[in-house]
Amino acid sequence: MMTSYGVNTLISDSGVIRYKIVTERWDVNTVKQPTRWTFERGIFFEQFDEQFHVEAYINADTAWYYDQLKLWELRGRVHIRNVNGLVFDSEELFWDGIKHEFYSYKFSKVVTPERTMQGTYFRSDEHMSHYEITNSVGSFMAEDIDGSQSSDTAQQQKDSTQAAPPVRQAATRHKATQKSIFTTP
Repeated sequence: MMTSYGVNTLISDSGVIRYKIVTERWDVNTVKQPTRWTFERGIFFEQFDEQFHVEAYINADTAWYYDQLKLWELRGRVHIRNVNGLVFDSEELFWDGIKHEFYSYKFSKVVTPERTMQGTYFRSDEHMSHYEITNSVGSFMAEDIDGSQSSDTAQQQKDSTQAAPPVRQAATRHKATQKSIFTTP
């Protein structure tokens, strides 16, 4: 087993720097099966494009990388933010390097500039551009559901909901509370 402390390293793919990893402690264990890298004191990733601009960053309290499986397991306050404004938060995230996808079986929250979604199962491509959340709740525009509304119809619906606010029914006293406990002199 090899242990490194205070690690700040760059990782390349086909000669192009793609990732930066920052961690307090990095253990490489080739004895356990499957072999793994362990980041028990947290990990911070940055992902770069070809011009070395940051595309996304990932932060987690604990991580394991199973090098033979090309699988990352991230646990505890997993946070992702990308250049498109997407923010992902969960307590667990798996990153499969063979299938090129992210997935989680824990409660996850995805916030984009257009919508907020939450659910107990999350799956996405590596770019977080195509994702699905099941057993979900969220808020988004009605045209996101069927895509058939025109902007005029959406504007009319918006105007009609603003014109007539709901009216609450007046409270009435029940027979048992007809007498007031407050008296005026």
